[in-house]
Amino acid sequence: MSNTKLKMWILSALFAAIIGIFAQITIPLPLIPITGQTFAIGLAVTILGLRYGTLSVFIYILLGAIGVPVFSGMSGGLGIVAGPTGGYIVGFLPAAIVMGIYLNKFGFTKGQAIVSNLLGMAVTLLFGTIWLKYGTGLTWNAAFMAGTYPFLIVGVIKAVAAALAGVLVRDRLLNARLLPAISN
Repeated sequence: MSNTKLKMWILSALFAAIIGIFAQITIPLPLIPITGQTFAIGLAVTILGLRYGTLSVFIYILLGAIGVPVFSGMSGGLGIVAGPTGGYIVGFLPAAIVMGIYLNKFGFTKGQAIVSNLLGMAVTLLFGTIWLKYGTGLTWNAAFMAGTYPFLIVGVIKAVAAALAGVLVRDRLLNARLLPAISN
C-alpha cells in the first residue's frame, strides 16, 4: 500500500470519527432529532472526494451497526439501523456517493459543493422518509411532516455551511500538500 493511499485511509477513518462526534450534536424532535451528522458527511465528501469521503461514511455506518455508540444519543447497533430512523443512516451512503459523483463531474468549487450537499440532503431525506413511512406505518403525509418537513430549513443551512467550509479546508489542504490531488 502506498504512503498516499495509507494517508487517505487514515483521513477516512478520522472523518468517520468526526461524523460520530457531530452525531452527538442534537436538537430533539418528537420522532427524529436534528443532528450534525449530515454536516459532517458533507464536510467529509467535499474535502476527501468520492472514494474516500464515501469510505468515511461507510466506516461510520459500519461502526454504528456493530454496536459502537457513534449514532445520535451515543447509540449503536443493528436495532438502530433497522429502526424507524434507520433510513436516514442507510441513506447517508447513497447521499455520499451522489455528492462525490457530482463533485467529481463538476468540480470542487463553492457553487458546485453547495449543489452537491443539497443533493446529498435530498437523498438522505428521501431514504429516511420512505423508511419512516414503512417502518412506522405512517401515511405518506405524516411521514413527510415528521421525516422531511422539519429538516428542510436546517438541512439547507447545514448543506451550505458544509459546502463552504469543505471547499475552504480542501483548498487549504491541497495548497499545503497535506491532501493529495488523487482524493477526487
